[in-house]
Amino acid sequence: MQPSPLLHNATLELLKRSKNLVAFSGGGDSTALFFLLKEQNISFDIAHVNYQTRAQSDAEEAHAKALATTHHKHLFSFTCKLEGSNFEHHAREERYAFFETILQEHGYDTLLMAHHLGDQLEWFLMQLGRGAGLVEMIGMQEVEVRNDYTLVRPLLHVSKKTLQTYLHEHQITYFNDESNASRKHLRNQFRHDYATPLIDMYEEGIAKSFAYLIEDRKRLLPHQAKRIGELCILPRDADDLINIRQIDQIIKQMGTLLSKAQRDEILNTKNCVIGGNIAVCFGEMKIFIAPYLKHAMGKKFKEACRKAHIPLKIRPYLYAHALDPNALR
Repeated sequence: MQPSPLLHNATLELLKRSKNLVAFSGGGDSTALFFLLKEQNISFDIAHVNYQTRAQSDAEEAHAKALATTHHKHLFSFTCKLEGSNFEHHAREERYAFFETILQEHGYDTLLMAHHLGDQLEWFLMQLGRGAGLVEMIGMQEVEVRNDYTLVRPLLHVSKKTLQTYLHEHQITYFNDESNASRKHLRNQFRHDYATPLIDMYEEGIAKSFAYLIEDRKRLLPHQAKRIGELCILPRDADDLINIRQIDQIIKQMGTLLSKAQRDEILNTKNCVIGGNIAVCFGEMKIFIAPYLKHAMGKKFKEACRKAHIPLKIRPYLYAHALDPNALR
């Protein structure tokens, strides 16, 4: 099998230097990613979640095990049964919690997801319909640095049709998830009614437009956050629009999507707790974002925080993690 040119060279260079974990469902997208990485001699292992929602769920897990054995990959598998409404939201929470546990416990640097051009366009159109700005509409990035790992989406510029052609040309087995055809989920409606027809007609132009928009997005997020564990420190910009965009991205990486009301609260108060668990506090020169904790603290530590201009709501996180306030000046 000759190496395919579908993956960007810069991404391949990153993956060659990393310990990689691939989120593997057994569907066409993750299966294509599996073999594209293998062609390029990228080392990786796989993680599979079985939600037990369909008759073929166990067959998909068995296939993942067989593929891992055949190609000498380590497989991490997790089985769960979700009850109640909002399945997609709860499935995402369970999935990422599982992946992040594996990343931490086994020392993986990157988590690879098989999101493709159609996924990116679906998200863009959904956010457009909700009245979002550019930063929110370009929510997916090929390389996204998170707190303790890097999330990589190597196929983000590739259409699903191209991936299916690759699989068929190489006679690679994969599973079709029939739930993707269900119109009860809003994402599927956007996929079938808008995203897929647009990509079928204008794939090359859409891919180019996203490349330009991603560069524009970088200009709208000019500051690099300093990260210490789950504490993030941003330079405070004179433009609150830039501030809230950067805060929004950091909190999204922490697993929370901000509502408009929450964004307004952050900018109006400059000192609040979002969802009862994330503190966002503006200092004179910096913005602090950290999990919100409650701890009794000694006078000496409080005084050190005061001198270092650490906001009150941030101090318990520093105390709980034995961080020196003076090091954050």
